[in-house]
Parts: sequence; structure tokens; C-alpha cells
Amino acid sequence: MKSAPPDDSFSQYPPQSKTQMSILTSTDLKGSLELLSRGKVRDLYAIPNSDSLLFVATDRISAYDVNMKNGIQDKGRLLTGLSEFWFDLLKDVCPNHLLSTEIPEAAAEFKDQLVGRSMVVKKHKIFAVEAIVRGYITGSAWSEYQKKGTVHGIKVAEGLQESEKFPEPLFTPSTKAEAGEKVNSDENIHPDEVAAIVGGQHYADRIKELAIELYTKAAQHAEKKGIIIADTKFEFGLNEKGEVVLVDEVLTPDSSRFWLQSTYKVGGGQDSYDKQFLRNWLTETGVKGVEGIEMPAEIVQKTRAKYIEAYEMLTGKQWQ
Repeated sequence: MKSAPPDDSFSQYPPQSKTQMSILTSTDLKGSLELLSRGKVRDLYAIPNSDSLLFVATDRISAYDVNMKNGIQDKGRLLTGLSEFWFDLLKDVCPNHLLSTEIPEAAAEFKDQLVGRSMVVKKHKIFAVEAIVRGYITGSAWSEYQKKGTVHGIKVAEGLQESEKFPEPLFTPSTKAEAGEKVNSDENIHPDEVAAIVGGQHYADRIKELAIELYTKAAQHAEKKGIIIADTKFEFGLNEKGEVVLVDEVLTPDSSRFWLQSTYKVGGGQDSYDKQFLRNWLTETGVKGVEGIEMPAEIVQKTRAKYIEAYEMLTGKQWQ
């Protein structure tokens, strides 16, 4: 089993070439495709004369609801590669929106910006709910549990410790912020509130069923690779057949909490494959939540190394 690199070993993933070391924090397709929105990470474009969209994962990174001034080398490509891997692995559970990772002809001249970080996806009506599944008690769930003995208003067993595994995966949805809104406009809700948001109990039940099934299959795969998926969020849409479809990115370090299995221990925080180096640095230097902060090279490289290790362990492929 592959173990986590020690803190001083991030240099095992050095920049490999001038092209690879470039960091893309914003795309500019010069009007060839209509820009619909810029999210925390992705730029979203309409593809002309089609019912599809172009998702471009940039190298932007945010923490505490604030984007950093600089980005993480390869981050967008890593997120795209992981999403593509999971969409394929989980395709038997439910349909998804991914059509291709090829660059559309209308954007071919911008290949240098788009290669490796683009997904052509089919348009769907999107449900305004984030389908969060928690296998372990941590993060905001742990905070609520300490105060109230509940998670998203759901009464759970007494005497749980931080990072302990739930007897069964827990569906804990939240509202979904509209494009352009701040992330913290999402709100944790009780599962009983989902039906009113998504247009009926049938859709609410289906979203819950699929979210738990997707999480369970992904978690089983990850455990074989030495990673615990503590929690994750899925997003769903509705296709023309009335089927619930998996959309957005899926099971990346940006949308999930990955822990190293070999160091997992109940009763505290865990070794995590996410932005923890960045969060710790922001907190320690007193700039948590401050706009326009530039990360030092060491934090960039350490964070990049974590994303790469998660990719390699989960996919079984070497990052290039």
C-alpha cells in the first residue's frame, strides 16, 4: 500500500517541463464560445448549435470561501482526470452528463488552455440540492453533533468520537448556491426538506438512493486502494427521459474528504488529501478569509503533491 509522503517530500512531484509548469487560473476563449459563468474552479461555456456545455477546470483554489491569487499547478487536469475515472467506474449505477473529454471543434484554437482539463457535458435541468453522503463523522457534522447530538437535524447514536464511522452512510443534503453566489449561501438541511426543493418526493427519494449507492461503490473501491472516503457531495440533474443523472465533478479532493487508511485512527483529525496545508498556513499567518492572498511556493507544491497522490492511488495510474 502506498503511504502518504512526509511533509518535506513534496519535491517528488517537481515541474516536468515549461508547458506543464504553467498555471491556468482563468480561461479566455476570445468570444469563440459564450462564457456562461466562472465558478470557484470551473469556467463554463455554451457550445454553439448543440445541447451541450464545456466545463473547463482551472487551477484556481479557494479556502474559507476565498480564492487565492495564484493557483495550483495541474489542479484542473487532476480534477478532470479523477472525474472522468469515477464517471466510468460508476456508470452502471446511474447515467451521467459526461459526453467527451475531447476539445470541441469550436474551441480547437485554444487547445493549449483546454487540453486535459475540459469536459463536454450534456445540458440538464439541475436539482438545487447538494447530495452529501457522510460515511464518517467529521467537519461540520462533528461540530453539530457535539452541540446537539444530531447531524443535519438527524438524531444519531450517542457516544460517537470524532472521525468514527457511521453504522450506515448518512444522507445529509444542503441547498445549492446559484452561480455567482458565495459558497456559504449553501445551507445544511434535513432530508425531509429535499422534496419541496426538487419538485416531489419521487425525485427526493431517487436522489438519496443514488447518492448512497454511488458513495458505497466508490468507498469500496477507494478502500482497496488505501483511501477512506469520509464524505462527499454529488449533484444531480434531470434528463429528457425523466431520469435522475449524475452531473458536475465527482469524487475529487475538492468535493470529497479523502483520508489515508493506514494512518486512520478514531478520536481526532486525519491525514487528508485536500487543502489542509493551505488552510493551516492561512490560519497560522493570520490571513484566513482575506481576499487577494498569494500562496508561497512551498504551499503550492505540498498541496499539488496531495492531489497527485490521491489521483495515483485511486486510479492506479501514474501522473504525467
